[in-house]
Amino acid sequence: MRVLFALPGLHRYSRGAETAFMSLARELSNAGDSVTLIGSGWPSSSQPYRFLHAGSCRRENFESFPAVPILRTSYAYEELTFVPSLLWRYRPHDYDVTLTCNFPFTNWALRRPAFSRPPHVFVTQNGDWPAHARTAEYRFFGCDGLVCTNPEFYERNQSRWRCRLIPNGVDCTRFQPGPSERHEFGLPDSELVVLMVSALIPTKRVEAGIEAVSQIADAHLVVAGDGPLRHIIDSAAGRLMPGRFTRLTLTPDRMPALYRSADVFLHLSKEEAFGNVYIEAMACGVPVVSHDSARLRWIVGNGEYLLDTSDPEQVARYIRLARDEPSTKRQARIEAAARYSWPKVAEMYRLFLQEVVG
Repeated sequence: MRVLFALPGLHRYSRGAETAFMSLARELSNAGDSVTLIGSGWPSSSQPYRFLHAGSCRRENFESFPAVPILRTSYAYEELTFVPSLLWRYRPHDYDVTLTCNFPFTNWALRRPAFSRPPHVFVTQNGDWPAHARTAEYRFFGCDGLVCTNPEFYERNQSRWRCRLIPNGVDCTRFQPGPSERHEFGLPDSELVVLMVSALIPTKRVEAGIEAVSQIADAHLVVAGDGPLRHIIDSAAGRLMPGRFTRLTLTPDRMPALYRSADVFLHLSKEEAFGNVYIEAMACGVPVVSHDSARLRWIVGNGEYLLDTSDPEQVARYIRLARDEPSTKRQARIEAAARYSWPKVAEMYRLFLQEVVG
């Protein structure tokens, strides 16, 4: 198959959606498919797929812009600047199928009227509201196949679209147990290290994490991520846990070492479509404390530390429980994460894409 992935942040950022698309592209290419990525980064000779540069403005440039219909977030502004270059690069007859997880502009560009336009697959990496909403710009959503990253999305959309339930994956050759490297990140050796990996946006509830961890006297919180709330997060941490907080941004190759340097992984989002971070932490053997939901239990199973995270004191209690867990739980966690290895996930994608193309 000739497969196209299009997303503004490809080869420029290492966020969840970009990581997923690049990982899938590598697996499909290594299995013999002809794969092209279009994004605002630059080609890399180390990748087995073809990459085409299509410029865009960084979403950080739009953090102070007004939220208006269609341009509701800085992500939408970024996507709007990406589309002209995408249209210049995109040749419909070169592909058998196209994929994106961005709506509205990238979805519309890949589905624009053209002679022999290839079928289009939308991936619910960032949510499924374009597929089921009936208001505003969502009325103009369309696709020939819908990849649902959790059972809730699948149940909600299977009657309307050609759907397949496919989770995200993890690179088990990189994310695996190993020695701590706390000294490389300036982290204390003797304290409980709690890790949050998250964009600094309201839905990730990083401030709630700071409030909870601040109640554990010997805990040091590490937040790996950036976003429009960076100054608010830094201020809250400086007020509630001075000297016990580190915020950093890392290149993708350093993330496995950061997970291995943590005692507990904390993630408080209530609206995560899938969340690669859960299985990355599990693959490294790190216990997960997070907000309880049927969706998350489908991802991580029943062995993690899930609760109603509305009460900071309860979150702090579960962090202590995770720290003191029996050593036997570690291997079970690693084996559970292995179910999501990218080769297994990519094969599920290949079968679905073949069905859509056929």
